[in-house]
Amino acid sequence: MNNADSYQWRGNESFTHEDGYDDDNDSCSSGHEEAKKKKDLNGIITSILSVENKEKRDRDEQNEASNQEKSILGSAHERKTRTMLDFFSDLQDYYSEIDGTNRLKRKKSRAMAASTAAAVASTDQNENQSPNDRAKQSGTGQPRRLWVKQRSKAWWDECNRPDYPEEDFKKAFRMSKSTFELICEELNSVIVKEDTALRNAIPVKQRVAVCIWRLATGDPLRLVSKRFGLGISTCHKLVLEVCSAIRSVLMPKYLRWPNDGVSVRKIKEKYEGSSGIPNVVGSMHTTHVPITAPKTSGAAYYNKRQTERNKKTSYSITVQGVVDPNGVFTDVCIGWPGSMNDDQVLENSALYKRANGGLLNGVWVVGSSGHPLMDWVLVPYTQQRLTWTQHAFNEKIGEIQRVAKEAFGRLKRRWGCLQRRTEVKLQDLPVVLGACCVLHNICELRNEGFDPDLKIEVDDEDDDDGMVPEVALRSVSSMKARDAIAHNLLHHGLAGTAFL
Repeated sequence: MNNADSYQWRGNESFTHEDGYDDDNDSCSSGHEEAKKKKDLNGIITSILSVENKEKRDRDEQNEASNQEKSILGSAHERKTRTMLDFFSDLQDYYSEIDGTNRLKRKKSRAMAASTAAAVASTDQNENQSPNDRAKQSGTGQPRRLWVKQRSKAWWDECNRPDYPEEDFKKAFRMSKSTFELICEELNSVIVKEDTALRNAIPVKQRVAVCIWRLATGDPLRLVSKRFGLGISTCHKLVLEVCSAIRSVLMPKYLRWPNDGVSVRKIKEKYEGSSGIPNVVGSMHTTHVPITAPKTSGAAYYNKRQTERNKKTSYSITVQGVVDPNGVFTDVCIGWPGSMNDDQVLENSALYKRANGGLLNGVWVVGSSGHPLMDWVLVPYTQQRLTWTQHAFNEKIGEIQRVAKEAFGRLKRRWGCLQRRTEVKLQDLPVVLGACCVLHNICELRNEGFDPDLKIEVDDEDDDDGMVPEVALRSVSSMKARDAIAHNLLHHGLAGTAFL
């Protein structure tokens, strides 16, 4: 009994020892797991901190690069601003210097005129004195004389003779003697000058002849000076004075829009008789006149198409004109930079403003493919794959457009100054080109023929017919009206067939 109890107690004691051993094992394993978790957590925290530090470094680097870029751009902008300010300052100084030089020249010229007048008065006084008195006053015994450069006027004197051949006169001045006399009579009251004590005034005929010769030939002023026996500056002044007189006196009379019903009806009938298109009152075209490179705003006058074609840098100004069926200009817009397209020139013209005011309601002005289709501007179809009707319409509208092109061709061939870069200042060019258009109208109205050597075909490459405006369609009603005209031409047998 005692042995069994002893065995049982020992057994229980051993069991108790085994449970204690298991508890120690559990506590050890849980400690390892906690240490591992702490280690993993520390690793995660370290990784997060390293990522944040890297992002912070990246942001700092980006901010530093951005600040450097801003400083570079700011310094470049400051340099450009300083350069521009220096340019305008130099330009202002240049014009101030020119003004000062001109004022000094005027002062010198007035001083010279005063001294010359004093010399003439002294000469007249000496002529009334005895030789002894003149010798005493001069101290040398020689009288003072007024010096004037002698120039030959033989060529102009020959042209001005009544028996000078009509053919030679017309070849030189692009018009007959009767037309030349008419222009002189019209301008006489504006350009006539009186004789002075120093010299005789230049006659009206010679003044007009200098201007017309210069416009007709486009020769340099030094050659014009030799032809007419005048100074270069005098010839330049005469050209501008006569052109201004033509603009103020002759332009309102010979270049004007047809406002009376009779003139408008005749123009409509003639255009419709030649093309079959009704209500056409004018054919519009835009051409370019070469100029020397301007000192300011050169990019605006840069002519890209002429430069690419001629392989030489070209600058130009535009001349937009509307002509009647006889090739007479009824409206002109002169002087816009050569970089502008046809539609831009049109939008800046006085004709566009008058049309928006209702002047051209119910009528058409035929333009080229460079003009937009509007309620009063009729242009050809420009899209790809035209129908038979559209091709036929384009052929008929091309006949009207050809009237304006041929008129500009005669204008340029008649007045050679339009074919070469001129010495006239940019601000004076509109006056000179306007005078050319007025003289063209006078010659056309008086049926002045052409020298056969001047009959040259119009160079279409000089113009912008290949250009298409950014917004080619400005009115849906005009599109429908154009389609109706095209169908009417085809159904009535009036459409062209040359495209077939």
